[in-house]
Amino acid sequence: MTFNPLQERGIPLDKQLRNWRELNVTPTDPDHADPYTRCRIITMNGIEVEAILFSHQLARHCPDLELKQHLARVRYIEAQQQKVVNWLLPGLASVLETTIAYEQVAVDLTAWVARMEPDPYLQQAYQFGVLEDFDHLYRYANLYEMIEHRKAEKIVDNLTEVMPGRPTYLHHRDPVDNVREPYDKSSAAPISKLHALTIMSAEQQTMNFYMNVGPTYMEPIARQLYQEIGLIEEEHVTHYESLVDPGESWWEMLLNHEYNECYLYHSFMETESDPKVKNIWELHLNMELEHLRLAAELFKKHDGRDPEQVCAPELPQPVTFEPNKAYLRELIATQIDYTTLGTGYVQDAHERFEKMQEALMGGEKAPSERVIEDNRAKSGEEYRLQTEGDHPVHSLQMQR
Repeated sequence: MTFNPLQERGIPLDKQLRNWRELNVTPTDPDHADPYTRCRIITMNGIEVEAILFSHQLARHCPDLELKQHLARVRYIEAQQQKVVNWLLPGLASVLETTIAYEQVAVDLTAWVARMEPDPYLQQAYQFGVLEDFDHLYRYANLYEMIEHRKAEKIVDNLTEVMPGRPTYLHHRDPVDNVREPYDKSSAAPISKLHALTIMSAEQQTMNFYMNVGPTYMEPIARQLYQEIGLIEEEHVTHYESLVDPGESWWEMLLNHEYNECYLYHSFMETESDPKVKNIWELHLNMELEHLRLAAELFKKHDGRDPEQVCAPELPQPVTFEPNKAYLRELIATQIDYTTLGTGYVQDAHERFEKMQEALMGGEKAPSERVIEDNRAKSGEEYRLQTEGDHPVHSLQMQR
């Protein structure tokens, strides 16, 4: 059955405010919940955070008092949604456990988007990024084993493999080489716009999370690893945000944000295994339908166009969290030695890359390398989770 959110009516805005009891949701059970339920929660938290931040930026560039007041009303509801979504995470989970879940989101969400993306240039951007998040998962899993004496397989539940991707120390590039060419708003497929907004939002939330939780650890190697990967997440946000056409007006961007929220809440409502969480996705979808209707009215008024000119006439197939093991192994086998040059990709080191590496490393090994050595010394071997035979590049050590 097709679903066109532009033709649906949601809950009126003045009926969306929730009281403390309604906001006080029961968190998921960390021992029995589907790991992909946690992934959907983390994803929607990132989407809601982006909605709030974007609305603030729009308000700061909007001289009309009445429009600022309208944005404030909707934004407060978005803030309530964000609190409900993020508070579904169990308080018992450690920061590192949540970190590993964040990286599972980055791996399986980005891999799914790469598989579904119709534009070859955009697809390459997601393929490039996912091999780096895949390696981050491996580094954090080794840190988890070393300082909490537990294995990441309990968190990822064998749905996502844990082993080397593109080595993390090679992710540090000249900042100019993290900027990609944007899609063309006039010709890009609607799904491409949704993909770019989704991955940008998810990576931005990961960047924000690491910036804040990194210094809460006492162990030097943990503090250093969060610092290193936090810098790379900044690169990833640059990488993904540059895919969005800056020629979109504020009102077109607002419309795309609201449409994307409807798309993701509908997707997760369709695929959620936890009935209580599913109910929240459905409730939030019905709220977002009204937010979309209001954004569409602003778009028509200020851009003078019909929303159907820029949005898909019906929702694409649902975003699905599922294992991507074979796809990731293929990427590792064929694209492991890629880096960036300008807005493209190369397989050989270039002068800017080597200069950045030399300046940042200062002749020392990166924390992402040392955490593997430290865990190997402490646990007898590094931690890996391989579920289907041996890895095609099991002993990967990239040489440039």
